[in-house]
Amino acid sequence: MLGKAEFAHRLRTVDLFAGCGGLSLGFSLAGFDIVAAYDNWELAQAVYRKNFDHDTYLFDLSDVLGAVKHITKYAPDVIIGGPPCQDFSIAGKRVEASRASLTVAFAEIVARVSPRVAVMENVYNIEKSNSLQIAKRVLAEAGYGITSRVINASFAGVPQMRRRFFLIAAKGLGDDAFGDQIDRNLADHPMTVADYFGKAMDVEYYYAHPRSYKRRAVFSIHEPSATIRRVNRPIPDNYTRHPADKASVTDGVRILTTEERSRIQTFPEDFVFHGSKSEREHLIANAVPVKLAEYIANQVLAVLKAWQSPKLKRSI
Repeated sequence: MLGKAEFAHRLRTVDLFAGCGGLSLGFSLAGFDIVAAYDNWELAQAVYRKNFDHDTYLFDLSDVLGAVKHITKYAPDVIIGGPPCQDFSIAGKRVEASRASLTVAFAEIVARVSPRVAVMENVYNIEKSNSLQIAKRVLAEAGYGITSRVINASFAGVPQMRRRFFLIAAKGLGDDAFGDQIDRNLADHPMTVADYFGKAMDVEYYYAHPRSYKRRAVFSIHEPSATIRRVNRPIPDNYTRHPADKASVTDGVRILTTEERSRIQTFPEDFVFHGSKSEREHLIANAVPVKLAEYIANQVLAVLKAWQSPKLKRSI
């Protein structure tokens, strides 16, 4: 019987829509063998290459047949990925458009490449989309049992209130095969910024620019961070305190640095970002929190390890 780490290391994994690598890094930390990554965003690809040694490609994954041909040569046991989510995001107009079809493209690539397992990450309100229903149907017809969950990252090792959707598709396992494992290993209380940083933070309260001034903007480090978004604006000179703000902006409040926001996304200190400040903020906000990815990877690994059989051993 293989040990957990050795078992994971045998799982050849390809990351689609990899961005700058949050999902790749989380799965790698859990022991998965990342062998290739694909994305069509040049800046993200450049940052990804700075931080990983395996093959990575600038590739338009809406070309399903081309992608299948390219990916198949890696013979992946696992495909992971986070198709662009803007068309489902609460920050946008909630209208499905061309990017939404990339969710279906992910499913079609998985169905044709036929890995043992696939893991897809997205915004939580993708559950209301037609594209997700089509993607699920594509995967089910290809013989995959499907588990889906919305997870608050603050209960999975991330100091941030960030709700994300995960779909896990596995051959040979039934629907919701990973559900109990995911649910029962979540923390019983949310992680705060102070929990994560310890004494490294030199501020008690900080400003996070809200989507609208109907929402609060001043947070305490003794609670999870608000969702990290692309916007990281200075405190407006005419800012009026919201009733729910944890402090007045005159009480030593500042915005978080780009580096602190990267850490709240649980990237390690030595992870290299480059580009302008706005570009780095964009990369960081778009990423899957590393520790959330690692949490999911560990739960997937635990179920696969428990299910290990001669049949599974032959397949990987």
